[in-house]
Amino acid sequence: MSEIFSLSGKTVLVTGASSGFGYHFAGVLAEAGARVVLGARRVDKIQARVDELAKAGHEVLGIPLDVRDPDSAQQFLASAVERFGSADVLINNAGVEAGAKTYTMIDDEDWDYVFDTNLKAAWRLSKYYTALAEQSGSRGCIVNIASITAFRTIKGQFPYAVSKAALVKATEIMALEGARYGVRVNALAPGYILTDVSRVLLESDRSDTFVKGIPMRRYGQFEDLNGPLLLLASDASQYMTGSVVVVDGGHICAEL
Repeated sequence: MSEIFSLSGKTVLVTGASSGFGYHFAGVLAEAGARVVLGARRVDKIQARVDELAKAGHEVLGIPLDVRDPDSAQQFLASAVERFGSADVLINNAGVEAGAKTYTMIDDEDWDYVFDTNLKAAWRLSKYYTALAEQSGSRGCIVNIASITAFRTIKGQFPYAVSKAALVKATEIMALEGARYGVRVNALAPGYILTDVSRVLLESDRSDTFVKGIPMRRYGQFEDLNGPLLLLASDASQYMTGSVVVVDGGHICAEL
């Protein structure tokens, strides 16, 4: 059964790979046999992760990437194909937030910063990626990293939660439209896990009260995402598209 989750021989591209989920995902994917392409703006952090994985014997490539720049996005994909000959899986992981702000507090700059990164960039990269799949005649796989905030949220998560809800809907529509090109599109929606984005809440004085709203009574660990990530990135999910896999300790079904 382990073979069905294997990524041996596949090239997997991860955006926002210099920290948080993307940094962790790169290691998980490499351990599953993938050739991993890491993209992010912080070149020094990308190179450090590349060196670490290469030392462990994995095939990896780090590429400077600003997901908001169309030219940078195209170069990211082209460099991956040039180096490894294919781009089998795209993980749209890059994401930002505007701080603990309500809709009355954000300005146009906050809105554009979050939506350009969390939604527009995912669409653009997916568009370019699908064009590559069509040209090569190969099957493709896109995994969008959404969030539990697409379904359940609290005050002060605007516009982050709105962008993630939009990404879930985008995943569904892209799945409908991408099938003709042989491209599957699914999403992984993590619950509350300590990252740079969630740190403001999870390390605040509200943390003890907040965690009681999660049926499993704990926040998630990066390792809790390993299995679901490999499911969506591998052929184990070959008949899945338009699905959103929520990994949140039961938070989505808890009483409001």
